[in-house]
Amino acid sequence: MKRLLSLSAACAALALTAAAPPEPLALGQAWWAHVRYLASGEMRGRLTGSPEYGRAADYVVARFKAYGLKPAGAEGWLQPVSFVEQRVIAERSSAALVADGTETPLRLGPDIILGSRLPQPDAVEAPLVFIGYGLSIPKAGHDDFAGQDLRGKILVTVNGGPAELSGPVKSAARSAATWRAAERAGALGVITLPTPKSMDIPWDRQMTLAGLAGLYLADPRLQETAGPRFTASVNPAEAEKLFARSGHSFAEILQLADAGRPIAGFPLKVSLKAKVATERRPLSSPNIIGVLPGADPALAKQYVVVSAHLDHLGVEAASGRPYPGAMDDASGVAWVLETARALHESRARPKRSILFVAFTAEEKGLLGSRAFAEHPTVDKAALVADVNMDMPLPLWPLKHLSVFGAEESSLGQTARAVAQAQGYDLVPDPFPDRNVFVRTDQFSFVRAGIPAAALKFGFLPGTPEARIEHDWRAVRYHSPEDDLSQPVDLEAAGRFGAFVTAYVQALADAPERPRWLATSAFAP
Repeated sequence: MKRLLSLSAACAALALTAAAPPEPLALGQAWWAHVRYLASGEMRGRLTGSPEYGRAADYVVARFKAYGLKPAGAEGWLQPVSFVEQRVIAERSSAALVADGTETPLRLGPDIILGSRLPQPDAVEAPLVFIGYGLSIPKAGHDDFAGQDLRGKILVTVNGGPAELSGPVKSAARSAATWRAAERAGALGVITLPTPKSMDIPWDRQMTLAGLAGLYLADPRLQETAGPRFTASVNPAEAEKLFARSGHSFAEILQLADAGRPIAGFPLKVSLKAKVATERRPLSSPNIIGVLPGADPALAKQYVVVSAHLDHLGVEAASGRPYPGAMDDASGVAWVLETARALHESRARPKRSILFVAFTAEEKGLLGSRAFAEHPTVDKAALVADVNMDMPLPLWPLKHLSVFGAEESSLGQTARAVAQAQGYDLVPDPFPDRNVFVRTDQFSFVRAGIPAAALKFGFLPGTPEARIEHDWRAVRYHSPEDDLSQPVDLEAAGRFGAFVTAYVQALADAPERPRWLATSAFAP
């Protein structure tokens, strides 16, 4: 078994001062030991706010202590975060299309899923207006909201965006920016139409997951909307019902969306009438934060964040089976822990301080990371970067790395140099319309103006690795099958961990703090 060799001058210098790393297989085995505990049956899916999440947090704290970190939370190792839990009661809710005084019921589940991550109104009845992709990006010359009377309407959008816009730009505009634009326009809600091409969870499984409660942050300053807004998604297999009176078809919309072509908006000439019964209760769950103080007296006042999310989905209501979340994201937390251990034990102590953070409530909409990025437990101006790991997926030999956000800041340049030194290359996001850029905790830092990147095993389209990733999402992602039975490549996992450690060390030791590239849409 070969050792990971350093091929660049920077990594060669590091090798002279640092202890020889363990073999990749040993690194992978140490990583897997954490995954085995966090994804075990007794963890019951680590649902945000549950006793099992609390036990998982205790485990992380114990490892942080053992690896020489110092507590860096608001209360010792913890940063408590307050939420409102909202559960949609399907049997007391309803939805229907209304035209010419006639109501056509929509089936909750097979036709439409009511959202639970934003405060829902008790009832709504309003005309539907299709506005294309629902993107408002005036700087890029694209605004689906422009020139339309949307006040008092419910907006219908399709996933995707024009091909000339980058994946991160489209993804970012599809998150909070859509709600800001909708509120400015006076809209009452948004219905999303996923496309089969962009769906990584089959609709049947989305129906099952819809029974889980949603969360939103209790602090009104951190909420995405200023008040209740109707939210829902419609099964693309049933979406023609919305377009039946419009003179257009969903089939033609899909053809344009799949090709990344512009899509003009138009009235759907039908209204939606909905009743949304909900139950709400307050909930609290903590982020877990430890710090490895930097060795340089000046640079130690700055922080590189290394993060992953500890929470998962809890228990499947119908079967009682837990969602173990082995890859999502016990795997990422395990590498946060092993990176902390490796850097603590290294003779080349990083110059900048490093915050190791396990976030809560990622599965509920990146809520724990949003609370931290906006109100960190250290000086916000001292946060220089976030390196996040969410579902790295070590299911094949490591040849390529995907660094989401690499094109936006100097974090990509550093990642490329470290990867090349270890014999890997960086490959772009093969499926930008999945909106991965905004679906991991690193995006909370991007929103706060802090350069950030998310790390995964990379693959090229049309390869066996692409098929493995596709099948994993189809079968295991957000299902009870994301368990400890998966064919994990421990040596590949170890090589990934060695890259993470070297990457974080390089960021911590660089003379200059990471910076946004002038070409980035997220540059201040």
